[in-house]
Amino acid sequence: MSRFAEPMARLIEELKKLPGIGGKSAQRLAFHILRSSDDDAEALASAVRDLKAQLRLCSICNNITDVDPCSYCTNPTRNHRLVCVVEEPTNIAAIEKTKHFNGVYHVLHGTISPLHGVGPEHLRISNLTRRVDAGEVDEVILATNPTIEGEATASYLADALKKLRVKVTRIATGVPAGSDIEYTDEVTMHKAIEGRREL
Repeated sequence: MSRFAEPMARLIEELKKLPGIGGKSAQRLAFHILRSSDDDAEALASAVRDLKAQLRLCSICNNITDVDPCSYCTNPTRNHRLVCVVEEPTNIAAIEKTKHFNGVYHVLHGTISPLHGVGPEHLRISNLTRRVDAGEVDEVILATNPTIEGEATASYLADALKKLRVKVTRIATGVPAGSDIEYTDEVTMHKAIEGRREL
């Protein structure tokens, strides 16, 4: 039998489903919501309902949006012939922060991971190949994470896209700015040396 009243126990169980939220954090959040005003609790519930009801995937790039096509795909000042492929919608914010990329995006919503039963057919690749095949793209930048899964996904995409006669590039990886080479792991150091450029 739960030590909390049924509505509280149910909320705690639902909150525990969120990433990074364990039992104690879920309890703290649930009690915070309980102590909140009715208006604040209703605003939270309304925000969750609106999120599910109003957001969708962009039909062109698969980014999360409330209008279709999304604001990146309809922006006339962006270079629509330069497409940056990312794993998740959250990756776009990191690229936008640099203020040095003016192309458009394509979101895969994951990576190839045979250990987890995720193959290329589970990713959102088909509308990317359609864009390239239609001659709408000059260059595709593969900006997947430098993990085993990210590298496998980049390799798969590079092979598939090169058959469509488009320039395919990969983001550089290596020693982060401001870090010390002494503490760099061997994979990062290897990528840094491999990706060196002439000065």
